[in-house]
Amino acid sequence: MNLPELLVAGLVLLLLFVTGFAGLKLKIPNVIIFILTGIVVGGFFTNTHLLHFAGEVGIVLLFLMLGMEFPIKQLLSVAKKVLKAGLLDVVLNFGVTAIICFSLGLDLISSLIIGGVVYATSSSITAKLLDSSKRMANPESEFMLGLLIFEDLVAPILVAVLVGLTAGTAITASSLGLLVAKVVLLVAGAIVLGRFLFSKLGSFFDRYMGQDIFLLLVIGVALAYGGLALYLELSEVLGAFLAGIMLAEVRRTHELEEMVVRSRDLLMPLFFLYFGTTITLNEGIPMLILLLIVLVWSIAAKLIVGFWGGQWYGLSKRVSLRAGLSLTQRGEFSIIIAALAVGTVQVFSGIFILVSATVGVILFQLAPVIAKKIYARKKMSVEKAA
Repeated sequence: MNLPELLVAGLVLLLLFVTGFAGLKLKIPNVIIFILTGIVVGGFFTNTHLLHFAGEVGIVLLFLMLGMEFPIKQLLSVAKKVLKAGLLDVVLNFGVTAIICFSLGLDLISSLIIGGVVYATSSSITAKLLDSSKRMANPESEFMLGLLIFEDLVAPILVAVLVGLTAGTAITASSLGLLVAKVVLLVAGAIVLGRFLFSKLGSFFDRYMGQDIFLLLVIGVALAYGGLALYLELSEVLGAFLAGIMLAEVRRTHELEEMVVRSRDLLMPLFFLYFGTTITLNEGIPMLILLLIVLVWSIAAKLIVGFWGGQWYGLSKRVSLRAGLSLTQRGEFSIIIAALAVGTVQVFSGIFILVSATVGVILFQLAPVIAKKIYARKKMSVEKAA
């Protein structure tokens, strides 16, 4: 039955509202709810092109807003502060995961994609959990947010590299060199435009930002730079993030975010729904043993990063453990990278993200209790020994 696209769009938005409202009442993150909805209703969609495009615009706006949080000087400052923990995060979660997958029989590209899926903690889920659990004022929150920012800097570049590697060309020194050159060119262009153009436009923004048409400029910059990244066979995510960095040089971040946030909140759920429609479980869970190994390692790796990285940051062992237990949920970046895969690897990645997000939410909620119990026992053992 061919229904008018307008009717389908309305029904999809109403469905997302109902499932999102249920998730709100059950305190389940929207990312999980919307992916599950996509899995359930995926068979009813015969043409998902418009759904995919709308969701892609939502992702572009998400990373535009992330980029707007970081003027260039602040980016360098944050990266330096959590550099050691951030590098450990890349090595353990991306590097070791890829090695595990490759050693267990997957090809190199699939192994790198799964490594990318495992890498980044979900910024949106973690920020919401910190806020809702009243832990934003806790000492570990600054470290956790700094690490998430570091991941937000690394992940778009990682996505761009993986997009280049999955473009169908053979991996050679020259192809890798060309890929790096494209990334450098795109980043350099954003820095030049930010420092020498957008930093001079403060008075222009102040004069016209209240006009309805100004939203067209802001979203147009995001889509154009994201589209330029795609034209260079990189990721639109990297382009959108760099567009945000350019606009951040205007120093009007709060006003620009208020302008964009409603459009982002309308379109982002469509991306998660679309991703859910690509996951089919007709043939069961693929590579179950590998899935269990990767899931256990993904939790252990984030625990190590949180525990040791937190101490390098200046936190106590108990607070560092609490941070590590609160960083295991994967989300939006993982979904973007998983969308690069095909067949069983994509299904594998989708199931991992769902389970990881669910387990991560539980561990986040139990983190204060677990850390308190472990270090209370250690304290009692020391006192008894004395």
